[in-house]
Amino acid sequence: MSQTSTGDAPPFESMRAELTGYCYRMLGSPFDAEDAVQETLLRAWRARDRYDQRRGSTRTWLYAIATNVCLDLLRGARRRALAMDLGPAAEAATGLGATAPEQAWVLPAPDSRLLPADAGPEQLAVARETLRLAFVAALQHLPPRQRPVLILRDVLCWHASEVAALLDCGVAAVTSALQRARATLRAVAPAPTQPLPPLDDTQRTLLADYCAAFERHDVDALVRLLHTDATMSMPPLRWWLRGRDRIRAALLDPAGSCADARLTPTAANGQPAFWQTRPGPDGHHTPFALVLLDVAGNQVTGITTFLDTDRLLPLFAPATVAGAASTR
Repeated sequence: MSQTSTGDAPPFESMRAELTGYCYRMLGSPFDAEDAVQETLLRAWRARDRYDQRRGSTRTWLYAIATNVCLDLLRGARRRALAMDLGPAAEAATGLGATAPEQAWVLPAPDSRLLPADAGPEQLAVARETLRLAFVAALQHLPPRQRPVLILRDVLCWHASEVAALLDCGVAAVTSALQRARATLRAVAPAPTQPLPPLDDTQRTLLADYCAAFERHDVDALVRLLHTDATMSMPPLRWWLRGRDRIRAALLDPAGSCADARLTPTAANGQPAFWQTRPGPDGHHTPFALVLLDVAGNQVTGITTFLDTDRLLPLFAPATVAGAASTR
């Protein structure tokens, strides 16, 4: 996205995707982000007669409202997380264990709701990298008032003086908060200083091989594509695994067999994503899970399989859902 707060004031609705991406990074939930943006636009509409353009652009004003809405929602809220933040890795044979409520998880979001349609290639590259599950989960480690500082400064590239004006504080306070936020991110996850390049031919081949091995239920071929320390998790289950050998054992377990399942590409969190579908009694495939992959170099480093498709499917475009549910 890499947008500053300056520029012509666009109509409120044209900023929906941009604001949704901002609120999603703040809150870690596409549902909460949608609610926050709706409340932001409603407050802006009600207060439109009091807006004074001499005090800043419409963009600055809307971001200020959105920030206050998000901070209100975060007051007293539990930190959202990935499975790796909730406890140690399990052994493959220990059973899937307990679930955690929806409010415990960083949830996936479709790219279509988070990426502005008019963003250029460089803006999209930065946006996708900072929407990845791992980065959004890292943001949740920050105290609520440090999150807008980090996002506005390091993701959206606002000037310190702009952020200070939005938060009604001094530039020194913004600089101090940013330093603390960056230190926290370095401790919990690498903060993206440069946008990742688009998938190259090697990685596209990797994903094609992964899908082919998955659909053949060729566990050995699939595991060969994983990094030695790859992780696998299945929210809302708290259970997760680290390491190729444990993942292999789990995939070979007849109780969790994915035989006859298929993978249909979708677009979520700026990273490789697929609907996992299974055939019903009539042979018609329906979505069973949403799978997001982390890829580094020529290996898969993480597999996150979200099981609550009834909750997630409505977020995605009808055409995407129809494609995932169709037979091939």
